[in-house]
Amino acid sequence: MTHTPASMVTGIVFAPLGLVLVFTAAITPQWREGQARLGMAGPGSLLRSGGKGQGMGVRSGSVEALLLLRSDGLWESCLQVEHSELKQCWPVAGPYQRDPRVRLAQGLILTSLFLCGLGIVLACIGVRCWTDVPLRGVAATGGLLVVMAGLLSLTALGVYTHNLGTLGMAGPSQGINNPKFPQLSLRPAGSLYFGWLGSCLQVLGGSALLFSFKRPRCPTCPAYPELPACPACRSCPEITNKPDTDVYEVSC
Repeated sequence: MTHTPASMVTGIVFAPLGLVLVFTAAITPQWREGQARLGMAGPGSLLRSGGKGQGMGVRSGSVEALLLLRSDGLWESCLQVEHSELKQCWPVAGPYQRDPRVRLAQGLILTSLFLCGLGIVLACIGVRCWTDVPLRGVAATGGLLVVMAGLLSLTALGVYTHNLGTLGMAGPSQGINNPKFPQLSLRPAGSLYFGWLGSCLQVLGGSALLFSFKRPRCPTCPAYPELPACPACRSCPEITNKPDTDVYEVSC
């Protein structure tokens, strides 16, 4: 009965999981988030949001301030009024979009997704669970690409997290250059944690696939004691006739 080595099973499971998590982190606008209170001009003032010619508003009435929730991702930013359905998202723009650290993170994440996808394809071809002997070199090459993808995404996440509070700032001592967001305090958001977890799974899965480079040792054939191992482990009757022979464990 043919059994796939545990290292290959681990790699072929962890690598796609890591790819899905990193992709989810890349497309969601929750890499950082913050909140700020927006002072209202007085009773009857209106907060508007919408497209051309459209508006949705919440009259302040007796409320003197609104709590605004701001979140940023690599390609999208969102603004929401707390405890309401008033939310608007838009593609990143301005100083945040032009920040070289944001552009670096975008490039690293895109490269990571491409390498991980290519590595998974190679790993699937190399494992070849439907045949007796896997293509170990192909599977291990796929694992190497997955490891590289994980390291690239970890680098992107590290750069973004390290500079989280200063991305898109007009100056080292200034906050976000927009009067709508006074004293906006920023902190890591959920997408970053998805990215960290996915990157670690990529590194673990790729490392497990790298063990495919090591071929299993064949048992010494009693009929040919002068040989260190049986060629393809099929020339030795004592081994070939065993009903419970594991092909991966005895195949060279």
